[in-house]
Amino acid sequence: MYIVEILCIGNELLSGITLNTNAHWLSRKITNIGGFVRRVIVIRDDLNEIPLTLLESLNRKPNWIIVCGGLGPTYDDKTLLGIGKALKKRLTLNNNALDMVKKSYRDRHQRVKMNKARLKMAIIPKGSTPIQNPVGNAPAVLLCVHKTQIICLPGVPNEMKAIATRSILPRIKLEIGNFTIREINYYVQGLSEAMISSRLTKIVASAPNDRLYLKTHPRGYVNNIPTIRIQLVSKGYNEEVVKDLINKISKQLLAVIRKNKGKILKIS
Repeated sequence: MYIVEILCIGNELLSGITLNTNAHWLSRKITNIGGFVRRVIVIRDDLNEIPLTLLESLNRKPNWIIVCGGLGPTYDDKTLLGIGKALKKRLTLNNNALDMVKKSYRDRHQRVKMNKARLKMAIIPKGSTPIQNPVGNAPAVLLCVHKTQIICLPGVPNEMKAIATRSILPRIKLEIGNFTIREINYYVQGLSEAMISSRLTKIVASAPNDRLYLKTHPRGYVNNIPTIRIQLVSKGYNEEVVKDLINKISKQLLAVIRKNKGKILKIS
């Protein structure tokens, strides 16, 4: 199993000011290429919490730790300081990172002085590798600790997505290898979760471990009639096996729906 943990850093995430869309987007993308997101952790911009949380994650030995937020020029951007503290790595001005920061301003036709705040975005843990931010100023920062890759991404969603799409997700996909995922959703009227729970439990138990995801999502009541979405996902490294499994489970699922007199409204 290829394990990824996501660490989101920012006071605004825990005060309710900002919705954590980064974790949702990353989790979906990683799952779709065959990764297993084991944890999503959200903490404050705190120089005690950041190293403590990072070391706890490293102790679980995931393949990747993806850190979002706290790379900017302001006083509360403390992520790299916290990571340096955790790994006992001194932060230094990285010439490659500095070139990237300067390039980001040139590309936007901005003539700016490299003041202390802007230089801060090029000060990274010794031994780490900066990665160009194609839509913002602060570079991403890549480190390796034993067999765990740590990538620090900006918290601004469009910057995070741009770097992840261009530089990180392809690398993870390459390490995972060929992976196939198929999904079918049944929107059913007249069934509640409790009506079919025991049968679905048996279906899941009969499938190969970690190759089937079967989940019911209640969608409320209309005229006292329940409606649910039944999500069926088959995944694995052999496309034919994945296809055969989803077809087999679909037949079992349709039989359960018919037996309980459910009405299929839509299949997607």
